[in-house]
Amino acid sequence: MTLGHDRYCDEVITQTDLLREVVKGADLSVIVPTCPDWTLAQLIRHVGGNLRAAETAVRTETAIVEPAKQVPEVAGPADDDPDALDAWLAEGAARYAETLRRAGPVAQAQVWVYSQRTGFWARRAALDLVIHRADAAGTVNADYTVAPELAADAIDELLELISDPQVRSASPRLAELRGPGKSIHLHATDTEPGLAAEWLIELGTDGFTWRRGHEKATVALRGPLADVLLVFYRRLPADSERVEVLGEVALLDFWLDRVRLV
Repeated sequence: MTLGHDRYCDEVITQTDLLREVVKGADLSVIVPTCPDWTLAQLIRHVGGNLRAAETAVRTETAIVEPAKQVPEVAGPADDDPDALDAWLAEGAARYAETLRRAGPVAQAQVWVYSQRTGFWARRAALDLVIHRADAAGTVNADYTVAPELAADAIDELLELISDPQVRSASPRLAELRGPGKSIHLHATDTEPGLAAEWLIELGTDGFTWRRGHEKATVALRGPLADVLLVFYRRLPADSERVEVLGEVALLDFWLDRVRLV
C-alpha cells in the first residue's frame, strides 16, 4: 500500500531539503562510506541528475535513455562549489515535484530502459532520497530519523523492485535469491500495531515471495524500524548493536550480499 502521489511529490521536496541541511557546511570531497565510489558531491549529483532525468521524461513525454545527452544540466554545476550544488539540487527537486504533481500518477514515462507510470517515479524519487539522506548523514555523523510510514514503504518498495522481471534481468545476482524451505523475517520493534511493520520473505526453488506478517522464520532481523530499514538497504551492518539477528545469520548475509539498490 503506497502513500499517495501527492504525498510522494511533497516528500521529494521535504527529503531534498533535509539532505541539503545534512550536507550544509560539510566537506563535499569526503568519500561516502556506504557508497564508496562517490564523494558527497557525487552523491548530490547522482540524486539531482536522476530528478532531472525523470522530470524531463514526464514533462516532454520523451523516453530519456541517455540523460547525459538528452537532459540539459543533468550533470550539475561545472565544479563542486557548495552553494551552486545546493541551488541546483533544490531547483531540480522543485521542478520534479511540480511536473509530476501536474501530470498525476497514471501518465507513462520512460527513463533509461524502464517505462513506468508517474506514480512509480514519484515514489521512487522520494524513497531514493530517504536512503541517500541516510548515506549523507552517516558520512557527516549526523542524526538520521525517518517517518515510520516512509521507512515501511521503502522496505515494501525494495521488495517490489527486486521482484520485478525488468530489474531481475538487469541484476543477475538477484536470480540467486532462492532456497527451498528458507525464510527471513523483518520485525520493527518500535512502531504502532496499525503500521504492521513486519515482513516475511520466503525463498523457494524458483525465487522468493514476500508479504507483511509475523511468522517464525529461518532468520529474524529485529530492531527499531529505521535501523531495520538501513540494514535491509545495506547502510548499516547486520552485526550492529542497534539490531538483533536471531537464527541462521548466514541466510541474512546471503540475502544482503545479493540485494542492493544504489
